[in-house]
Amino acid sequence: MTKLTALRLYFHQSAKARPTRLWHRIARQSLAHHLLGHAKRAGIEQAVLHRVHAGYLAGDRLHHEHVENGHHRFPHCIELIDLENKLQDFWQAHRNDLHDVRAIFLPCELARD
Repeated sequence: MTKLTALRLYFHQSAKARPTRLWHRIARQSLAHHLLGHAKRAGIEQAVLHRVHAGYLAGDRLHHEHVENGHHRFPHCIELIDLENKLQDFWQAHRNDLHDVRAIFLPCELARD
């Protein structure tokens, strides 16, 4: 039996995806936009880019959200929810793009009425 799982991906706001087209070589796509698009095309049940107001990633100093500018090392978090084997396949398919990404697989419990 497969189980519903959440895959949380943590990375810097400034992280860019590897270019896949000529236009992406000129203006590289953000990693967040890239991952959300690929999750949708892969049929992942749910994908959310969490808004971070303050935080830090391993080895960084604490960053706070500022109205006028965002620090390039500000943390981002994308959460994908689907069956565990589907998320494992997504992780394997995009492993080369995710070298500076911390990934955490979390088992989910569904609320029952």
